[in-house]
Amino acid sequence: MTVALDVEKKLVSVYQELTFNNQTNDTLDAIILNDWNNAYSDKNSTLGKRFSDEFERNFLLAKDEDKGFTTNVIILDQNKSTLDWRRLEDKVDIIKIRLENKLAPNKSVKLFLIYSLKIPNDSFTGYGFGKKNNFYLKDFFLTPARYENGAFVTNSNANIDDVANSLSDYELEVSIPKGHELTTDLNQDSYLENPITNSYTLSGKNRQSFSFLLGKKSNYFSYSNGTIEVLSNIDDNKLDDIKKAIIIDRIVGFVNDNIGNYPHQKITVSQADYDRNPFYGLNQLPSFLSPFSNEFLYELKFLKTYINNFLRSSVNLNQRNDYWISDGIQVYMMMKYMDEFHPQSKMMGSIARFKILKSFNLINLDFNQQYSYYYLLMVRKNLDQALNQPKDKLIRFNERIASKYKAGLSFNYLDSYLEQNIIPTSIKEFYFLSSTKQTTRSDFETILKSKSTKNIDWFFNNIIDSRDLIDYKFGKIIKEKDSVTFTIKNNKITTVPIPVFGIKNKQVLFKKWLENIKTDSTFTVPKTDYDKIVINYKNEVPENNLRNNWKSLKRLGLNRPLKFAFMKDLENPYYNQILYVPSFEYNLYDGAMLGLRFHTKTILEKPFVLDVNPMYAINSESLSGSFSFGINKDYREGKLFNMKYFMSGSRFHYAPDATYFKLNPSISMTFRDPDLRNNHKSGISARYNIINKEKSKFLLQEKEDNYSIFNLRYFNFTNEITSLFSYGTDFQYSNGFSKISGSIFYRKLYDDNRQLSLRLYAGSFITNKTISDYYSFGISSPNDYLFEQNLLGRSESSGLFSQQYVVGDGGFKSKIMPTNANKWLVASNASFTIWNWIELYGDIGLAKNKSISPEFIYDNGIRLNFVQDFFELYLPIYSNNGWEIAQPNYDEKIRFLITVSPKTLLNLFTRKWF
Repeated sequence: MTVALDVEKKLVSVYQELTFNNQTNDTLDAIILNDWNNAYSDKNSTLGKRFSDEFERNFLLAKDEDKGFTTNVIILDQNKSTLDWRRLEDKVDIIKIRLENKLAPNKSVKLFLIYSLKIPNDSFTGYGFGKKNNFYLKDFFLTPARYENGAFVTNSNANIDDVANSLSDYELEVSIPKGHELTTDLNQDSYLENPITNSYTLSGKNRQSFSFLLGKKSNYFSYSNGTIEVLSNIDDNKLDDIKKAIIIDRIVGFVNDNIGNYPHQKITVSQADYDRNPFYGLNQLPSFLSPFSNEFLYELKFLKTYINNFLRSSVNLNQRNDYWISDGIQVYMMMKYMDEFHPQSKMMGSIARFKILKSFNLINLDFNQQYSYYYLLMVRKNLDQALNQPKDKLIRFNERIASKYKAGLSFNYLDSYLEQNIIPTSIKEFYFLSSTKQTTRSDFETILKSKSTKNIDWFFNNIIDSRDLIDYKFGKIIKEKDSVTFTIKNNKITTVPIPVFGIKNKQVLFKKWLENIKTDSTFTVPKTDYDKIVINYKNEVPENNLRNNWKSLKRLGLNRPLKFAFMKDLENPYYNQILYVPSFEYNLYDGAMLGLRFHTKTILEKPFVLDVNPMYAINSESLSGSFSFGINKDYREGKLFNMKYFMSGSRFHYAPDATYFKLNPSISMTFRDPDLRNNHKSGISARYNIINKEKSKFLLQEKEDNYSIFNLRYFNFTNEITSLFSYGTDFQYSNGFSKISGSIFYRKLYDDNRQLSLRLYAGSFITNKTISDYYSFGISSPNDYLFEQNLLGRSESSGLFSQQYVVGDGGFKSKIMPTNANKWLVASNASFTIWNWIELYGDIGLAKNKSISPEFIYDNGIRLNFVQDFFELYLPIYSNNGWEIAQPNYDEKIRFLITVSPKTLLNLFTRKWF
């Protein structure tokens, strides 16, 4: 290739001579080229759709000058005749070239390609052009796709580093503007300075891909040990070169000893590589808050990035399907490195030194134990995925974190079970094989099985190819004078080896691996000095639940002691945990409410949850608060995702002198597509609402003090950054009435950052024996007789708190007459962006009350959409009330929407991961 970079236009001009050797057993009539740069050209590309799935907004709204594309493509054969080519349907980054003559096995064809690359902004993926005209190019050029199983691999760019390039030899002449420097992992054969440009001659043998990093001034540190040159600009927090060299030398030596020799002369380890796949955890805190030393942070970042780049550049695997092998090797090696060089390190670093924090399990965890907790985070959410799932089918948290960690933990598990150094020697043998030819999962499996006398089919069938959970617990225990006989039950359907330990004072007195426990099995072990027997004491097996693994052999005492912990903590399998934390809430009548909340909700979700939150209300000088307890049951197969059985209750003031008490037994079912990347969910819930209200002197009292309502709801929604579509129904039944309602909502985000929102609502009473409007459909505010809305001043009819807006029922923003509908209501709400976060809204509807003809209602105004669904203002302009903007006391007509629920706010940040 002859490559010339135009820095100002962000263009790369390429002249390319491609000699394609048909090393397959098939006769080819076409060649497939990867053109991953062109994935940045269209929001409907695989890359664009993935950004939409993960709620990444910047690419979908990017300006044309920030997008990337490949243009002016001309492809000639060896006779300089133009060849026909096209992009594959729905794959704008894959090019198919139709050959003039079929290419037989062991024959070659020479093609000539001319094209230009418009480089995208690196804010999308980390690749492209960035600040100060720095460039990071990887997998940008037109490159032959790998050929497997009788066909070319046509993987589109999904921003998951799994390009399927064929192994190729490269020779390049690269010209870059004067004042810029090039850093690359290709071999530099020559360098020439010209008046306007600097020219490099580069080469590489047997490469899948290579990296180009360009900047006005190179900030790369060079390390060489005679066999490999490492070029790195990992942020070092001003470490001196000697300290960096010591760290790099240790890591390079460790990898060479435990994996093998790197097959190329140079490797780049850039900050951009690390930023794409950081070590998730506290090391991402600002330096002044970090609990780790500068040296440790540098070592951690370099270790992770070096092993990743080392494997990606030398292991020849299908990284879309067999990624778990390289991911498993990476995490397994990182765990071994920490055990060897930092055996005393804690997950929370230097924070573990503070005695006041010693009671927290989060603080006491060894560094390597965090991998298990990050994986279990997804298991407990029922969002983990099998390792044999293609990489582009993984949700973001699994692709970046949990699946990588599961792979590494699985390797560590098999290593503990097999012993005899079988895993380390198998990794070295597989690496040597894979660095010389294209390999697959079966090669890795063959090597492992050849070295072990034990049957390890379970490892591939139950650990790699399945998401079935592992959970063993004790059954009956019989203590004899010289022995202990115990039963172990398999709570799940997965059968894998499990270790049992004898423990006294946290010291291991015996360990025994048990196998083939399909339902329950009985074992006998000699009785020595141990006073507890524990399943999976060292968490070597990636088990779903460690809390039921303990049995005390003492006559009295809990299997696990009770432990109170302040604030939120990680689940500690050694104790029964009760967490307590100060709580604060506010409403107009109770005022500030201070309390102490007791609960069992650790960071990892549990099947049984208890939460009690008593609070003292300063204004009302009374006891308020809430409680809940319930059972979560996850379903691992099919579309039924989760069921919840809950009982909750609360007591607060709804008026200055009156409280309400609410009791809610409920059951709910959530459905989700087995393809977890599909953002479609649906569900149904049934609740029985028991409400008891005190009478208030401040409010008109009718016959709605104590009542019970059965409520059945259904919802269905699909949500992405570019669009949202949802619909649902609501049925309520009580002694005095029954009614049904439904709503449809649609939101569309356009390329110019304008947004359209449409809502249609319809509701009707089936029966209505009541004489008040207490249960009627609300026009501008829903009548919250179920006490489920977070209203700051729910009984206010004037003043600031009466202006709080909640989306429900009619959804009108102006307070117009009639205020309610006791027969039926049909309403439509719409808004459209005028500029940035300023929108125009409009509502229309028909309201029917008893003995009155249907009334046409309408309003419109300006919506200030600061944070969608979380903080918005509504400024009425015109409605049934006339020109509201010209009427007195206009400030009292402005409505506000505010969400203060921490869980709802957190979803704004977590939705792209789950």
